[in-house]
Amino acid sequence: MILPVRRGASFLADVAAANLEAPDFHLWWLGQSGFLVQWRNQHLLIDPYLSDSLTKKYAATDKPHVRMTERVVEPEELDFIDVVSSSHNHTDHLDPDTLQPLLRVNPAVKLVIPEANRRLVAERLAIDPACPFGVDDGSTVTVAGFEFIGVAAAHEQVERDDLGRSRFLGYMIRFGRWALYHSGDTVRYDGMIERLRRWKIDVTLLPINGRAAERRVPGNLNGPEAAVMAKEMGARLVIPCHYEMFECNTASPDEFVAEAQKLTQPYRILRCGERWSSSELEAG
Repeated sequence: MILPVRRGASFLADVAAANLEAPDFHLWWLGQSGFLVQWRNQHLLIDPYLSDSLTKKYAATDKPHVRMTERVVEPEELDFIDVVSSSHNHTDHLDPDTLQPLLRVNPAVKLVIPEANRRLVAERLAIDPACPFGVDDGSTVTVAGFEFIGVAAAHEQVERDDLGRSRFLGYMIRFGRWALYHSGDTVRYDGMIERLRRWKIDVTLLPINGRAAERRVPGNLNGPEAAVMAKEMGARLVIPCHYEMFECNTASPDEFVAEAQKLTQPYRILRCGERWSSSELEAG
């Protein structure tokens, strides 16, 4: 099994230490599409999956979800979170075994979700449906200093509910002078790049696990596609994600790296539990 570069007490110590450094931002990859963002003593969790719920769910099926990477941290140890966002309702992006412990130890935490998924989120997490902050494609909400702008995601199609609201979202997240784009699970669709170019994106977080019919799960960008998309949206840096979590749905980052180098697109490969800091971007 892959060991995080930092985990448990070591990971928490790194988060605490970063908070004492320069006043700009830091982020840590938590595995799959999960990230922790720290900015001026505010903490945002994006799509955290910190349990073995899917491994347990599929253990006795023909689609076992064998975990590849150990957990970085137990969710109940993250008792300093201000905001949690979920891009869509698949369990590795909206996991009750992660989010319910987080909600218990962070009673004032704010939850940002696609508005189309409000009822399901409330049922899955056993919370008041009025509690989450809902976002739709093109709408904006500001929570604890983080501005979320919804960007439709195609997993593998752009899906909308009966009211035309997007079931799958990415988020453009703006805070201070920074713009961070987390695509959620997506492939590229017509008009997507043109929309993303409107923002001066500092860092984009994109999946690279690709698409394969035999996996029997909706697909995502593959590595080369993610590198091209980052280049065309004008991102100053791209960090790949959504790999090395489950044996049944992963990819090597090698093709992503090769394409990014070919395109001269700045990138950073993070190990699970590893920190990236905005000072690296400014130094580059």
